[in-house]
This record gives sequence, C-alpha cells and structure tokens, in this order.
Amino acid sequence: MRLFVVALAVTAAVFGSVTDDDGGVGGLDVIAGIDPNGVVIDATQTTPGRPGDPGTSPIGDWDSDTDTDWTPPTDWTPPPEFNFQTCLDNWDSYIHCFRESEKVEEEPADEAAAPAIPAITIADVARFAPAGSAIAGEPDNVGVVGLPTNFVATASVHTVNDSLFGFPVAVRFTPAGYDFSFGDGTTATTTSGGRSWSDLGQAQFTPTATSHTYAERGTYSAQVDVRYTAEVDFGIGWFPISGEVTSAGSPQQIRIFEAHTALVAHTCKQAPDSPGC
Repeated sequence: MRLFVVALAVTAAVFGSVTDDDGGVGGLDVIAGIDPNGVVIDATQTTPGRPGDPGTSPIGDWDSDTDTDWTPPTDWTPPPEFNFQTCLDNWDSYIHCFRESEKVEEEPADEAAAPAIPAITIADVARFAPAGSAIAGEPDNVGVVGLPTNFVATASVHTVNDSLFGFPVAVRFTPAGYDFSFGDGTTATTTSGGRSWSDLGQAQFTPTATSHTYAERGTYSAQVDVRYTAEVDFGIGWFPISGEVTSAGSPQQIRIFEAHTALVAHTCKQAPDSPGC
C-alpha cells in the first residue's frame, strides 16, 4: 500500500524509516522522501497488524463506529477545540481536524462612532420661528363703543430648512395658540386666529370667538402673539420638541368711535340742522 502526500513548498530532503515497538504502524515500514513533485511517503506492510488497528485493513473498509479499540498514544495532546470523534467520523476530510487548531476568532473591527446629535431644546429652534401674525380689526380697523369689534389673525404651519449643530435639519412649526392684546388692558387666549364676519356668514357687529367690545372711544394698539409647537427632522423622520415658541405680532391701530342716535321728525335732507345731520 502506498500513500502520497504532495506539499506545496519543500526546502529540505528527509529520508528514513519509521516503525513502532511492534514492528511498524499496523505492520508498516514507512519511508519518507522528496522528489521534484513534492514529499513522498512510501509505506510497505511487513507484518500482520493487530486486530482493531486501523492499519490492518484498507482505510475505506474501516468503520469508525465499530473499530473503537484503537486509541491515540498517551502522550498525545489534542489541539484546542479538537473533537477526535468528529475526525473519526469524517476521516475522509481529516485535514479539517488540523485546521481546527488554526482557527482564530477574528475580533470585530471597531466601527467609527457616528457623531451624535446633541439633545435639542425649544430654545435651539426658536431662531427658525416665523414672524408673528398681523392682526386686523373689522370693519376696517375701526369700531363703535359698546359694539363688538371682530379681530382676525392669520398663521399657518411653517417649515424652515437650515442647519443645526452642523447637521442639515428641517424645522416645522404649527400654530398652537393665539394671545390677543386689545390695547385697553384686556387680553384673550384662543386656539384659533379668528374668522371674518363674511366667512362666518354673520352680520357686522355680531360677537365672535375673537371679538372685543371697547367701553370708551379712542385709538388702541391691538396685537396678537402666536405660540408654535416645533418638530425637527434630520432626515430620519419627524420628532417633537418639548415646549412652545412665541412669535410676537406687529401692533395694529384700532380707532373706536361713539355712536349717538336721536329721534327726529325730518330727514337730514329736509332739515339739515337736525341732530345727527
């Protein structure tokens, strides 16, 4: 029987014979040498092998499940994580038994930590907030003492694209509240900026949710501040920011007049000097 093992690189020649104490490994004389094609191991059976010895029969006829009398030498130390039974069960791919000891668990490469976005507060996005809403009084920024003056402020959802902490960001503002100041010391807070009488389908001087009645004639500076909630998006989706941003509105001058009525017998055309003419 001859076994041939071809090595990819050989730098020296070795010749000799190897036998065990009983005349050989399973009755084999082993001669190792080198020729131009690689290392050659030449084994010749000279004596009968011991029963149960893997060398007594062709390797293909050896059943690893039943031929279990043979054991490795007592001074043989298995490599780390070596499973001898697995090698016996898979003798035809024995090279893996040697490669088991060569396995080195690769350490995962340290990935560069992605720069973290700092915690964001409502103060960080306040500079992106839109200007406050202008206020208008109906009718035509004038009113009558004792009668409702209707106020309307306009504000809408507003998105700003800019950068924050060195990252591109979109900031979305949504109106959440309106703080009215009517100029006579009276204030009101609503969740709506109000609607015109025309939009409401109401007659002039009808009370509305954002109307105010002045008690005295004069000129008043009315104003509305809009409070916005904010959301930010760094390209991974919107998430809300706690708190609100207040945008101060521009003041609007409102003139309030007194109205007097009188019962007369003639029209102004008929009696131009009559009261109210």
